[in-house]
Amino acid sequence: MALVVQKYGGTSMGSIERIQNVARRVAKTYDDGNDVVVIVSAMAGETNKLVALANEMCEFPSEREYDVLVAAGEQVSIALLSMGLQSMGYKAKSYLGHQIPIYTDNAFSKARIEEIEDKKIREDLKNGTIIVVAGFQGVDREGNVTTMGRGGSDTSAVAVAAALKADVCEIYTDVDGVYTTDPRIVPEASKIEKISYDEMLEMASLGAKVLQIRSVEFAKKYGVVVHVRSSFNDNPGTLVMKEDADMETVLVSGITYNKDEAKISMMRVPDKPGIASQLFSPLTEANITVDMIIQNVSNEGYTDMTFTVPRTDFKKALKIVQDTAGKIGAGGVISDESIAKVSIVGVGMRSHSGIASKMFQTLSQEGINIQMISTSEIKVSCVISAKYTELAVRVLHEAFGLSAGDAKAE
Repeated sequence: MALVVQKYGGTSMGSIERIQNVARRVAKTYDDGNDVVVIVSAMAGETNKLVALANEMCEFPSEREYDVLVAAGEQVSIALLSMGLQSMGYKAKSYLGHQIPIYTDNAFSKARIEEIEDKKIREDLKNGTIIVVAGFQGVDREGNVTTMGRGGSDTSAVAVAAALKADVCEIYTDVDGVYTTDPRIVPEASKIEKISYDEMLEMASLGAKVLQIRSVEFAKKYGVVVHVRSSFNDNPGTLVMKEDADMETVLVSGITYNKDEAKISMMRVPDKPGIASQLFSPLTEANITVDMIIQNVSNEGYTDMTFTVPRTDFKKALKIVQDTAGKIGAGGVISDESIAKVSIVGVGMRSHSGIASKMFQTLSQEGINIQMISTSEIKVSCVISAKYTELAVRVLHEAFGLSAGDAKAE
């Protein structure tokens, strides 16, 4: 008997009919002789409705109350799925995050899991009960409801799988697995059979929507094998796992893009020690993640600093930077929300040269200007104008031979 953790996203839970379909899948896994723990998201569109209500009520809602509100969607999902399983004759029991409990820090809307108590779950599993857990949410040590950010149900699932030492964590979504790029932009994109934690980590952080980055971090840390597959068919998906020799033969595994960032530049900043700290410390204190950073130093004793932040934090970040600019005597602040980040990812890049130059040349041939560049051992990212996003993805996908049936780029 294996212990299987399954996670179903909002699309899979989008209607009563789809929830009944999920119940049948869960029941089949149970009937195959497995213990089953299911993590579910809110029904498709529900979280967006709750966020809209919060924004309608006030421009800057209390972070604590915001989490109380947006966590409500998952409560509906776990109750409905449990009812569905019970109506089919199975023992099923739902749990909210605080009932398990799933302990997190107190960074509202971006909480990180610190500990999961597994006693209640294990007792119920011994009694043959299918456990249904609300994803995306937890509780801090003071008893406040917390949420883990959009896509946080993936993190909940992998964390629960790690805590229970599950045999596999199956992430069910509306796609067949992880693709070389977004099939909506490149219909010829091919499904990746297996991908390393590091590659998936980069792809998730760079805009691939299949898995949330923190879920991949958890999987890598605890060695959880993640199987990404569709809830609408029985096709095998993509295994996210420890790197093996076969993965290194592919130079570029995927092309990602992210339109959810904004660029902020502080101009004519005094070039002296401690200035960077004065700029970025307030952003850190506000739990705003800064991504790419470029600093240009002039001969006049000034520097320009440009960096990117999540678009959801743009207004808050811009106000902080404007306040800081006044304090340190900077020349001004400019910003741009019309940007996108396009990236190539592959563990094979570690041992091959010329990948970055090929990317730059491909973009240049299409007249696409590169505004910022960031690299790591297995990825290269470029910030470009948002209007060129789809074109950039298509030409890079073709340049590196990633379409189904193509030979991989040498």
